[in-house]
This record gives sequence, C-alpha cells and structure tokens, in this order.
Amino acid sequence: MSNENLKCGVAGVGYLGQHHARIYSELEGVTLAGIYERDAARANEISERHDCPVFSDLSELANACDAISVVVPTDKHHEVAIPLLDAGCHLLIEKPICESVEEAAEILAAANRANALVQVGHIEHFNPVMSYLEEVVSRPRYITAERLAPFQPRGTEVGVVLDLMIHDIGVVLQLVGSRPVDVRSVGVSVLSKTEDIANARIEFENGCVANLSVSRVSSKKVREIRVFQSTGYISLDFMNQAGHHVAVGAGGLDKQEVPIEKGEPLKLELASFVESVKNRKDPKVGGELGKTALGLAIQITEQIRKKAD
Repeated sequence: MSNENLKCGVAGVGYLGQHHARIYSELEGVTLAGIYERDAARANEISERHDCPVFSDLSELANACDAISVVVPTDKHHEVAIPLLDAGCHLLIEKPICESVEEAAEILAAANRANALVQVGHIEHFNPVMSYLEEVVSRPRYITAERLAPFQPRGTEVGVVLDLMIHDIGVVLQLVGSRPVDVRSVGVSVLSKTEDIANARIEFENGCVANLSVSRVSSKKVREIRVFQSTGYISLDFMNQAGHHVAVGAGGLDKQEVPIEKGEPLKLELASFVESVKNRKDPKVGGELGKTALGLAIQITEQIRKKAD
C-alpha cells in the first residue's frame, strides 16, 4: 500500500463507536473518511466533533473507505459486515464477531473472497497487561479470571458470556494454545432476560484448567487474571494495568511488581489494525480466533440455558 493516508470509517458511533472515530481522527497516517449511524442527531454530533462526512447507507461508506470499524450491536454485525466485505473493505469487527458460528463462517468466507482482512475487537489482547503475559507465560497449568461490572442496559442484546466473558475466553485461548476438551458452566439471570452472572470451568487438552467468573450486576468494577505455572504465578489487573509476579527463586518465593508501560488499549488496537492493513499482514486477533472464542462462548451459554430450563 502507498504512503497515502489510510481512509478509515466507523459504522455505528454509539458509546464505543465514538471512540473509534476519535482515535482514527488522531492516528498518524489515517484519515477519518466518514461514519454511518442510523440516529441522525448522534451522527451529526460525531460528524461535527471530528469534521467528517456522514453517509446514509453502507455502500457510500464502503466507497469512501479502505478500512472500517463495525461497532453496531452484536446482532447486526453480520448484516453490516457482509456488504462492506463484498465492497472490498478491510474490517475491524467489535467482539463478539457476531451471534453464531455459522454467521462467523460466512463473514470469514466473504473476507476470503474479497481478499480482505478481518480483525476482531478483543481489546484485552492489546492491553499492555496481555503483552506482559505473552512474554512470561510459557506452560500455564491453572488460570483464574474475574470480570465484574455494574449493570447498564447497553450490551444486553446478548448474555453476560458474550458480553463480558468472551474477553477472557479470547485471552485464555491465546495463552493456553490448546483445545478445550471439557466445559462446566453455571449462570443466573438477575436484571435482564439472559444470564447476568456466569462461571465456566474449562479444561484443555494439555491439562491446563481455566476458571472464568463474570457479572454485569456488580457494585464494583474488576478485571483481573491470575496465571499459575511451575515457575510461579502472575496476578494482573487489566483495568489498572498493574500487578505482581511471584517467581520461584533461590531463597523461596520472590514477589515483584510488574513493570507495565501503560497505554490506551483501544488506541493500540486500532493502530495495530491500521498497520496490518497497510502492510497486508495477518492481524493479531484474526477472524479465526474470533470465531473460536465465539464458539466456546456459545457452548457455555447453551450449557447455562439448558440448566435453567
């Protein structure tokens, strides 16, 4: 690709999409070429804020852009992504990639036909905490992750597993690098029609076990992970980008604070997407990982709902 600015757009500029628009307008080598948003008042607000055009249909947005963030509700990902891919645009699709494994397969097939890149917005993979984990985790034996958030109606078109746990599913799949062979799940619906609290115990082919807990009806915010391996354990906080590493040393256990260089994960994620598109290289979180994480999240969700029936 030439040294010209990459023309990027955003489909859906709600709570999260507005930040995609902001970051594209700030990134070097990128032009925010336009947005698509059904809410006219919201579209005008974001257009004025970043001095960019509003397009009334997806084909117009596709014609103006090289790459587009799809930040509409999950149940609309498939219907928005397919025509954009058919038009030849590279896509960053917010997590989860879509609602079903079948839809995910159709998205990947469309990307393949168009020779277009698809990155899935598993943002924790771009958190500096994850970069540290990828450096120090070699053979994890046991992983615990806890993700708690106060209730808000946004995102409740899916259950808490597809809303929140999918972050940790993606992280664990990347760190363990093995196939899940056994899954045990439980969940409870509290304020929405779907599960708002859930726990999953996942056993992998290589013997590693992960225990993931999530809630979107908590009084506090928590995003923490602990990874145990024979050399010691790592306890990290995704939200505050801090934590400690307890290693086995000559004198026993040696606890050290982790030196994490803090950064805005979404900005790091979009910068990585732009770099992948410009250099035609596979994105860090490609469509296949997004599809695998979705499949496991759906398996957990179905298990929970079967017990609730």
